[in-house]
Amino acid sequence: MKMVKIMLACSAGMSTSLLVTRMQKAAEERGLDAKIWAISETALTTEYAADPCDVLLIGPQVRFRLNSINEQVKNAIPVDVIDMRTYGMMDDEKVLDQALKMLEDWKK
Repeated sequence: MKMVKIMLACSAGMSTSLLVTRMQKAAEERGLDAKIWAISETALTTEYAADPCDVLLIGPQVRFRLNSINEQVKNAIPVDVIDMRTYGMMDDEKVLDQALKMLEDWKK
């Protein structure tokens, strides 16, 4: 399987950094070749243009931006909001599963 690139966007990019670290570890434990990184949603257009991802998850604090974020990436990739409870619990496994399922469903 080729490398999967998962971008997480939140209001400042900092609240997701711990989640990213944990997700990367979970991906390694599963034998997945993954690049997972966090950004500020205000840097999304620049970041996506510089290094396009395969799937984009946004933090619940910026869920109101879902439609505009889909427009920013031109609906070219799957985009969804991380569940508030999952995000609050920093459930790396569940967020990783969400990203992988989104990607699998997108390819169908």
